[in-house]
Amino acid sequence: MPTASIVQLAAATKKVDTRKASEKKYGKPVMDLGFCIVPSLLMWAQARLGINTVQFNIIMQLADFWWDPERKPYPAKKLLADRIGMSERQIQRQIAELEEAGLVTRIGRTRPGRGKTSNEYDLGGLVTRLKELEPEFTAVQEENRERRKNVALPKHRRKA
Repeated sequence: MPTASIVQLAAATKKVDTRKASEKKYGKPVMDLGFCIVPSLLMWAQARLGINTVQFNIIMQLADFWWDPERKPYPAKKLLADRIGMSERQIQRQIAELEEAGLVTRIGRTRPGRGKTSNEYDLGGLVTRLKELEPEFTAVQEENRERRKNVALPKHRRKA
């Protein structure tokens, strides 16, 4: 009489503490320096948004300064240039292209008695565009989920 194979099933997945998971991946000292939350859709839709790698990097840098939805980021061009390893003029050109694409809006700022200071950057156009793209990406995810479920069914129970 043949013996049945016993397959150990994985335990039900529990909610992952993302902070702990991040510390496990990168190390606590690295994570203690800070982190930035961005939607995965921004990475998935980079080509659809028409942004190049430098522009994507600039958006990531701006996102690093944008924690409060009511307070727009305002890093200096010099700081962005230093972080990315480009000239301020190159940063300025790339931001101008993001502005032309309707993804970022520069808002000039001045300080009383001190004149101009760093621009504020409104990412509302980017957020709007991501919200427009979301249903399409969600639909594809749902289709893929259905396909995976369907392929596991016996042929007579599969959806056409």
